[in-house]
Amino acid sequence: MASVVGYSQSVSDAFTDIQLIFLDRDGVVNRKPQEGNYVLTCEQFEFLPHAPEAIARLNRAGIKAALITNQRGAGLGKLSEADLRSIHNHMKRELQAYNAHIDGIFYCPHDGNSCECRKPKPGLLFRAFEHFRQVKPANAILIGDSLPDIEAGQRAGVRTILVRGPAATRKSGFAEAEKKADAVASSLADAVSRVLRIT
Repeated sequence: MASVVGYSQSVSDAFTDIQLIFLDRDGVVNRKPQEGNYVLTCEQFEFLPHAPEAIARLNRAGIKAALITNQRGAGLGKLSEADLRSIHNHMKRELQAYNAHIDGIFYCPHDGNSCECRKPKPGLLFRAFEHFRQVKPANAILIGDSLPDIEAGQRAGVRTILVRGPAATRKSGFAEAEKKADAVASSLADAVSRVLRIT
């Protein structure tokens, strides 16, 4: 299993200049519903403990935070992209209470493999790099909670941290994700603490 100690030891001098953190949404920033269910309304969006504070710490450190999220529920017709934007606007308003903000939101609204943006494909990250043109992959980290997250990060050339989260909501392939990730953390807050120690 990857370890955070191993992650810290493997970081080269060139990698200490971390400028951008990619954040998966469900299971990293907010509570993830059981597999097959989706966050469909603002009322169903609930931050995980200390996640807003962790994002605020990135903001204060001058590190950009970008949301990178598959939203299959939109592809299945369970919510519209307007609904999704409403949920994300709600999230941004809630973050303001913590003096926190997200610098960019990039989502895949598709189902299946009909696109290039659904993780584990790296299209969302490439789209984000087009937005954050000053940032190179060597200066970015992806924090996710599933194998598709880790594989998308690797395909985009960024380091990865896997958040364990509750066992009940882990997707299949989690054990493989633990082996592939550069590091494993208990939560977003834990991952951010470790990132800021090596920055």
